[in-house]
Amino acid sequence: MLLEILTPERKLYTGEVYGIQLPGVDGSFEVLDRHAPLIAALGKGKMKVLKDKSHAEHYSIEGGFVEVLNNKATVLVEGATAQ
Repeated sequence: MLLEILTPERKLYTGEVYGIQLPGVDGSFEVLDRHAPLIAALGKGKMKVLKDKSHAEHYSIEGGFVEVLNNKATVLVEGATAQ
Protein backbone atom coordinates (compact mmCIF):
# COMPACT_ATOMS: atom_id res chain seq x y z
CA MET A 1 0.00 0.00 0.00
CA LEU A 2 1.04 3.60 -0.44
CA LEU A 3 1.96 5.49 2.74
CA GLU A 4 2.29 9.26 3.22
CA ILE A 5 3.40 10.77 6.53
CA LEU A 6 2.76 14.52 6.70
CA THR A 7 3.58 17.16 9.33
CA PRO A 8 2.54 20.83 9.15
CA GLU A 9 6.09 21.67 8.00
CA ARG A 10 6.86 18.95 5.46
CA LYS A 11 6.22 15.56 3.91
CA LEU A 12 8.18 13.11 6.07
CA TYR A 13 7.68 9.92 4.06
CA THR A 14 6.10 8.70 0.82
CA GLY A 15 6.40 5.18 -0.49
CA GLU A 16 5.07 1.66 -0.81
CA VAL A 17 4.96 -0.29 2.48
CA TYR A 18 3.77 -3.65 3.79
CA GLY A 19 2.00 -2.01 6.77
CA ILE A 20 2.20 0.41 9.69
CA GLN A 21 1.80 0.12 13.44
CA LEU A 22 0.28 3.20 15.05
CA PRO A 23 -0.39 4.51 18.58
CA GLY A 24 -4.15 5.07 18.64
CA VAL A 25 -5.76 7.08 21.44
CA ASP A 26 -7.29 3.84 22.79
CA GLY A 27 -4.27 1.62 22.13
CA SER A 28 -1.92 0.55 19.37
CA PHE A 29 -3.19 -0.92 16.11
CA GLU A 30 -1.83 -2.10 12.78
CA VAL A 31 -2.85 -1.31 9.20
CA LEU A 32 -1.79 -3.78 6.52
CA ASP A 33 -2.06 -3.91 2.73
CA ARG A 34 -5.70 -3.84 1.46
CA HIS A 35 -7.08 -2.63 4.84
CA ALA A 36 -10.72 -1.53 5.00
CA PRO A 37 -11.37 2.25 4.93
CA LEU A 38 -10.59 3.84 8.30
CA ILE A 39 -10.16 7.19 10.02
CA ALA A 40 -8.63 7.14 13.50
CA ALA A 41 -7.13 9.57 16.01
CA LEU A 42 -3.53 8.98 17.04
CA GLY A 43 -1.93 9.60 20.41
CA LYS A 44 1.65 10.40 21.31
CA GLY A 45 3.91 7.39 20.88
CA LYS A 46 5.89 5.22 18.51
CA MET A 47 4.95 4.52 14.89
CA LYS A 48 6.52 1.59 13.05
CA VAL A 49 6.62 1.62 9.23
CA LEU A 50 6.89 -1.95 7.91
CA LYS A 51 8.70 -1.58 4.58
CA ASP A 52 8.44 -5.34 4.07
CA LYS A 53 8.19 -8.39 6.33
CA SER A 54 11.80 -8.01 7.57
CA HIS A 55 12.62 -4.25 7.40
CA ALA A 56 11.05 -1.41 9.40
CA GLU A 57 11.55 2.27 10.21
CA HIS A 58 10.59 3.79 13.56
CA TYR A 59 9.22 7.26 14.28
CA SER A 60 8.19 9.03 17.46
CA ILE A 61 5.00 11.02 16.83
CA GLU A 62 3.14 13.73 18.74
CA GLY A 63 -0.41 12.70 17.85
CA GLY A 64 -2.65 13.31 14.87
CA PHE A 65 -4.87 11.28 12.54
CA VAL A 66 -4.66 8.45 10.02
CA GLU A 67 -6.92 7.93 7.01
CA VAL A 68 -6.93 4.67 5.04
CA LEU A 69 -8.75 4.66 1.70
CA ASN A 70 -8.22 2.78 -1.58
CA ASN A 71 -5.04 1.05 -0.34
CA LYS A 72 -3.43 4.38 0.63
CA ALA A 73 -2.69 5.41 4.21
CA THR A 74 -2.24 9.10 5.01
CA VAL A 75 -0.82 9.88 8.45
CA LEU A 76 -1.20 13.52 9.55
CA VAL A 77 0.85 14.26 12.67
CA GLU A 78 1.63 17.38 14.68
CA GLY A 79 5.29 16.38 14.89
CA ALA A 80 7.48 13.37 14.17
CA THR A 81 11.12 12.37 14.51
CA ALA A 82 12.87 9.34 13.04
CA GLN A 83 14.28 6.89 15.57
